[in-house]
Amino acid sequence: MGPPLRRVLLLGEGNFSFSAALCGAQGTHVVATCYESEEEATERAGAARSIRHLRDSGAEVVFSVDCTKLKEHFLPGEREFDRIYFNFPHCGRKAGVVKNRQLLARFFHSCTEVLAQEGEIHVALCNGQGGTPADQPRREWHNSWQIVAVAAGAGFILSQVHPFKAETIDGYKCTGYRSQDKSFCVEGALNHIFTRSTAPLCSTPVSCKTQLGSQKVSFQVPQVLVDKMNRGFLEANSNHPVRTIKEKLSAGLSQAFPLQNISSCLPLLHQGHPNGVCHSNIFWISLSPGEAPSTEEMSQELASTALFSHFGQDTDQNVQEGCPIPKQFYLRPSLLPHAQAIIKKRAFSPGTLQVLSGPVFRKCRITPHSMPVFHEMLVVLAVSRGTENSCIQMLVDNIQTTMTSLHQGVSGVKPSISLQEATSLGAELNDLAAFERQLGEIQHFLCVGTEPDPSGSCVGVIRTAPDELKSHELVVVSASLNLDLLAMLLCGISDWRMLWTLDRRFLRQFPQGELRLFKSFSLYPPSYVHDVSFWVPDGEEFDEVAFHTLARSVSAEMVVSIQLRDNFQQPGTGRRSLCYRVTFQSCDRALGCQEAAEMQLHFRQEIQQHLGVTLR
Repeated sequence: MGPPLRRVLLLGEGNFSFSAALCGAQGTHVVATCYESEEEATERAGAARSIRHLRDSGAEVVFSVDCTKLKEHFLPGEREFDRIYFNFPHCGRKAGVVKNRQLLARFFHSCTEVLAQEGEIHVALCNGQGGTPADQPRREWHNSWQIVAVAAGAGFILSQVHPFKAETIDGYKCTGYRSQDKSFCVEGALNHIFTRSTAPLCSTPVSCKTQLGSQKVSFQVPQVLVDKMNRGFLEANSNHPVRTIKEKLSAGLSQAFPLQNISSCLPLLHQGHPNGVCHSNIFWISLSPGEAPSTEEMSQELASTALFSHFGQDTDQNVQEGCPIPKQFYLRPSLLPHAQAIIKKRAFSPGTLQVLSGPVFRKCRITPHSMPVFHEMLVVLAVSRGTENSCIQMLVDNIQTTMTSLHQGVSGVKPSISLQEATSLGAELNDLAAFERQLGEIQHFLCVGTEPDPSGSCVGVIRTAPDELKSHELVVVSASLNLDLLAMLLCGISDWRMLWTLDRRFLRQFPQGELRLFKSFSLYPPSYVHDVSFWVPDGEEFDEVAFHTLARSVSAEMVVSIQLRDNFQQPGTGRRSLCYRVTFQSCDRALGCQEAAEMQLHFRQEIQQHLGVTLR
């Protein structure tokens, strides 16, 4: 018994010549339909001949089918189609842009009830009608059908677009110009292929269990991170590019240094306050009721681990002086404390490279490369004093060799990797570099550049241990790398959010962890712009990071840009008003204008409630 037939539905056929050309395909069952009655349809030139050919070939021909009510025309067992074609839809006669957008909207909503889960919708439009960058020339918004935004309202994304080549379709003749038996110009026409989007994220609270001290505790995951906890990207069975890059870097480093991987069981939560790090950059966590470890237990745990001095000065002092430990918990913003615990306990062999890796969490503003969570790879090496500079250069050269090999295998373009002195980077610091400076002194920034930006983006930092931790003989060197940024650079991924998509089409592009240039499955995603204005509470500094974090949370990471448009101070009262422009856009799933408007409304409510602003 062979594979099941692929069911293909064709809508709005004029003379059925397109259906007749398709019906001979092996393994395909064609259902050809039109809006007119059989009597009206057969009046078109060539229609009767095409209909006869379809029926003789075993295809179904159905008349009086309304494309906006597809479910009504098919029995329950016959409603699932693998492909739906709608060539050159039109309301008829001189219907304008608005009516044709409405027709498409109702059509896409109707398709949700008859399209197979992995099915495709093919919509051919005349040049310029679609309103995408693929149209040449591209029409203004008001003069095009905005097919991608319309489809998004029904949960579909544009996955492919290519020329509609009428001349390659045997016997095809377009007809139906202004509802007449006349042809029309299809030069420059495009075929738009839509697929189902993944469903919106569930907004219900999510709990996470983790080890804290010697006991398991659970906590409610911050809403902005619900789809990013416990994803297992670095686990042994993962094909995710961040794991591939980590493994390739580790393999390269092992050629130059003895290597020990100690990434297992690193706790997600820390207690106390990371001294020197801005409070608003931290994801603070409340444990589930009754689960907080005792002060005595945590004192012993903290004293034994002795977290990184820059992070844990306040906490260590509390342990030493016997002061009560504040029961504040936060998601780790860096793996540096774990590395420093190893150093302080002298749990390392000089010359052996210690490798730690795992996700870290940081609140940050919304920019193209700002990530509230990413995978850090931290390598730590104890070397003889006086040799640290040569060892740093060995590390960088090794990373350069591995990155060059990986990048050439993916795209054939050689990346430029450079060390930049910490004092040489100023205003051009990206968010990674800016945050890393909060964690402690930096000797070098590690920058990777590719065409068309050879100047480079900061993907890591290199430090030596604080003076009080140096012995007379040894110096500890550490290098921190952002694996997510490296994956983006190597695989040509323009949006960091794509690394976290739940759509399986992402990982299918990296079989067995093979690195390849990424090809987006969501083309020309629509964007929606909203403004929000409010009065800032008197005498308070406005927390812009908290503002951006709320935007991330209410939109499920669908806000791509927040720009300050106006900063106004009212004469006389001194009250300050801010106006921000918020742009909503998804990189991997459908986002319709109604959903974006609802997100904006929710955002307004949240900033009023949590930031104490007065909306204007």
